[in-house]
Amino acid sequence: MTARIPSTELAPLLSRSAWFRAAPAALQTQLIEAGRVERLVAGERLFTRGDSDDGLYCVLGGLVRIGAASSSGKEALLAVIEPVNWFGEIALFDNRPRTHDAYAERDSELFHVPRAPLVALLERAPVHWHTFGLLLTQKLRLAFDAIEEAALLPAAQRVARRLLLMAGGYGEPGALRRVINVPQEDLAMMLALSRQTINQVLKQFETQGALRLGYAEIEIVDESKLSDLAR
Repeated sequence: MTARIPSTELAPLLSRSAWFRAAPAALQTQLIEAGRVERLVAGERLFTRGDSDDGLYCVLGGLVRIGAASSSGKEALLAVIEPVNWFGEIALFDNRPRTHDAYAERDSELFHVPRAPLVALLERAPVHWHTFGLLLTQKLRLAFDAIEEAALLPAAQRVARRLLLMAGGYGEPGALRRVINVPQEDLAMMLALSRQTINQVLKQFETQGALRLGYAEIEIVDESKLSDLAR
C-alpha cells in the first residue's frame, strides 16, 4: 500500500538518519521527490532473495527482518532494521538480484525510492555515487566486525556488543535507545548462538544490573556496565 506524505513532513523524519543528514542538500531533495511511502502489515514480505532490484528503502516506523531460509525452513536472521535505517543499497551498485529476504516483523511504514528514478538521478549527477558508497561501506564495516567477533569473542561479549549496536541504531550517532524490541530467539539467530545460551547470558547481565528483561524486549539499565561487559 502506497501513501503520499508531504515533503515538509518527510524531511524531518528522514533527517533522523545520520546518513541522510550528511547527504548533500540537493540529493536529499531529489530523493524525497523520487520516493514514496509504503505500508506493510505484519508478516508481509517486501522482497525475496533472488528478486530483481526495485530500489532503496528506509524504515520510518515498525521493524523489518533481513535474513534467509533454507529449503528445510530453517531461518538465518541477519538483522532487524528499525527506524530510521536505510537498506537495499547492494543491488544499486551491481544491479544483481536481492541477496536476502526482507519482510515486516510488525506493521511498518517504509520510504521507498524506486530503482528507475534513482539510477536516472545518479546518471545526471554521478558525484552522488560517493554518498551511496558511504552507506554501503558502513554496512561492510559492520559485517566485518560481526565476522571477527564470531571468530574471536566468547558468547557474553558478542551478546553485549550486539545489544549496544542495536541500541545505537547500527552505527547511528546520538543517544542510546534504552529499550530494544527483540525476542531472545531472534537475538540467538542473529548471533548463531543457542536460545539457551542467550537466555543464560541475558539473565547474567540482568543479575549484574546491566539489563532488565521483558516480554520480547530488553531494557538497558546501565549503559556503562553493559559497555564493560562488551569489553
